Amino acid sequence: MTTSFTGPEAPGTGGAASVDVVLPCLDEAAALPWVLGRIPPGWRAIVVDNGSLDGSDRIARALGATVVHEERRGFGAACHAGLLAATAGIVCFCDCDASLDPADLVPFVREVRSGRADLVLGRRRPRARGAWPLHARAGNLALTRLLRRRTGLRLHDLGPLRAARRADLLGLRLSDRRSGYPLQMVVRAADAGWRVTEHDVPYLPRTGASKVTGTWRGTVQAVRDMSRVLREAPGREEAAL
Repeated sequence: MTTSFTGPEAPGTGGAASVDVVLPCLDEAAALPWVLGRIPPGWRAIVVDNGSLDGSDRIARALGATVVHEERRGFGAACHAGLLAATAGIVCFCDCDASLDPADLVPFVREVRSGRADLVLGRRRPRARGAWPLHARAGNLALTRLLRRRTGLRLHDLGPLRAARRADLLGLRLSDRRSGYPLQMVVRAADAGWRVTEHDVPYLPRTGASKVTGTWRGTVQAVRDMSRVLREAPGREEAAL
């Protein structure tokens, strides 16, 4: 068993939240107070610790978050562990580095609840120099063009801020456990005929160093992971691990 969780609102302890926000976390102690302080009232923060050495799990728990420990390294592994730990009808995802404001998810959730969309994504709009490095932006642009060719979706970003119904997400049987997880979610949603929408959100300089696209090397690896996802045949689904 690689996943465990603790916290004041862990499943089975009461205090059910109306929305769960999954926050994959690797050494984000400096950013956690700001991020968790921006979670809307009545929502639950699920911080998925992916092997932090800076006490992130302790800080998150002290600030009232449910903490999930995922031993398998990888962005997708952390995101999916959070999805499995979620119990609310709607689940959101947000980076835990203070580059995105979880409060911006409120209209996303409203759109899902109303039935106007099945998956809502945030299109990042940089608000300061250095918020979105050139290499990361170039990789994102290349992938959105490939995604358009593969699915027909005219999206501009594959950012991590997103919202959807928990049951529907589980039904996608997402299997990628690396950087391809966010893209696989969109590809399989498109293949399933979901209504996917996109809205502008402010993008701020992150706190600390990026674990995925902070360097050209990291960006290239992320693009490789995502390119593998784009080669999936429509309708092909592997059992989630």
